Amino acid sequence: MVKIAVVIPCFKVRLHILDVLSRIGPEVSRVYVVDDCCPENSGLHVQQSCHDKRVVVIRNTSNQGVGGAVLAGYSAAIADGTDIIVKIDGDGQMDPRLLPRMVQPILKGLADYTKGNRFYDLTHIRRMPTIRLIGNAILSFMSKLSTGYWKILDPNNGYTAIDARLVAHLPLERISKRYFFETDMLFRLNILRAVVMDIPMDAIYADEQSNLRISRVIGEFLVKHVKNFFKRIFYNYFLRDTSLASLELLVGSAMLLFGLLFGCFEWFSYYVADESAPLGTIMLAALPVLSGLQFLLAFFSHDVSATPVNTIGEFMGEISAMKTKEN
Repeated sequence: MVKIAVVIPCFKVRLHILDVLSRIGPEVSRVYVVDDCCPENSGLHVQQSCHDKRVVVIRNTSNQGVGGAVLAGYSAAIADGTDIIVKIDGDGQMDPRLLPRMVQPILKGLADYTKGNRFYDLTHIRRMPTIRLIGNAILSFMSKLSTGYWKILDPNNGYTAIDARLVAHLPLERISKRYFFETDMLFRLNILRAVVMDIPMDAIYADEQSNLRISRVIGEFLVKHVKNFFKRIFYNYFLRDTSLASLELLVGSAMLLFGLLFGCFEWFSYYVADESAPLGTIMLAALPVLSGLQFLLAFFSHDVSATPVNTIGEFMGEISAMKTKEN
């Protein structure tokens, strides 16, 4: 029998957590409520008010952020021999009744990791607050660049399910522990070449308050996205494998850089001299820029089509079993 566990990170969710727990179905074997040093003592509240024997409260001695809380739950679930781990927020925005839909692709071997997608039905977008919609659009585009999962429409969604066999192969100590956690997970999964699938869902927006402020994290996220982008490109196109796309990236970047630098230098020189640049000089700057852009577009076309399509959960399970035997 497949063992399914739910991990619920808790920070300022005292008003909603009991309702979330009450809606978790019988298909779940264990529920890990991770009190991330919550100022409202959500963990104690659950222990005193929830009588579901499946619920286990874990306490972080210091606030680790949503990622740190989820990873603590992952570790506990793996130790208990869980097969699939589902992460649900404790603020009531994610309907626990969708859980069977989240785990089905993993059970069928169609995906290694599933994520909720709030944008599958455009009529439902109106329910999302405008500021969240704009923030999510910006962060989603950056996520596609850095993670390589171009077809995931809601990469920042926190309703997820993962094949537990993959967790042992993730560098848990290096995954971002705070709000960048969801995107960093996708980046790490892409390095493993795991299959990620969108699952249509509706989000519920009521009186809950989000602890994430887009204006505060946009700069931090941008830096981390850039770092992950270059890491992913290096790992997938130069360290792990070299292909025509690798050549397109190198040639395109070099030509674009040359064209821009040469063009700026020549423009400034002729501007200072108060002269018009010859047509040949203009073309010598323009052609490398245009050709470089074409090469880079070809590279990104390849990158979009290179999204992983073959699941690796079973393969990872076999590797873990071999390591266990050796030890």
